[in-house]
Amino acid sequence: MLSDTLIFILIAIGVIFNALGIVGILRFPDVYTRLHAETKMTTFGTIFLCLAVFLYCLLNYLSSGDGQYIDLGISTAVVLVALAFTNATGSHAIARAAYKSGQKPENAVVDRLEAKK
Repeated sequence: MLSDTLIFILIAIGVIFNALGIVGILRFPDVYTRLHAETKMTTFGTIFLCLAVFLYCLLNYLSSGDGQYIDLGISTAVVLVALAFTNATGSHAIARAAYKSGQKPENAVVDRLEAKK
């Protein structure tokens, strides 16, 4: 019972973070801040969702001994590692492409890409 509550709490935290990422996309003024909000929030949200899956798999494996829960846990770990790398590199590539296409950051204090030219 306590474990189910903990799983629901982790899922709720993950959904809230992902929802905040959506709000950031809709509310922030330029591509860079939108990208920042989306990347951070979806990464944290997905981490919490994966923690819920890990806990679910662990508890069911310990109670039933069924190996399918180990497979699900390993698959979730692979997804988590892939997300951690692709989310950061993808957002960096999108930001760099936006800058090269002429989208300058609003109210930027430091613009190191401009200084390199």
